[in-house]
Amino acid sequence: MLGYLTTIVIAGIENAVIVGGLSALGAALYSIGVPKDSVLQYETAVKADGFLVMAHGSPEEMARAKTILGATNPSRLDMIAGVKAPASLVPAGS
Repeated sequence: MLGYLTTIVIAGIENAVIVGGLSALGAALYSIGVPKDSVLQYETAVKADGFLVMAHGSPEEMARAKTILGATNPSRLDMIAGVKAPASLVPAGS
């Protein structure tokens, strides 16, 4: 997870000028396709000592992740379709 998050944060720093007004984390999330209103909510939660768990996978894997994470009684559980993994994390030939 740390490698994935580090990659999107670096991408966010590179894109921060374009997005404007977001932290490096927010710019990174926005750059992979997370809607800006959600990004703002996630930034607020993280700044308030919350944390963000992200998962990326097939629809079946995501359904399983939602079931598992839902059992932990999270304050919110969002599924956002269309978010792309940074190119550096996509296996060659995919």
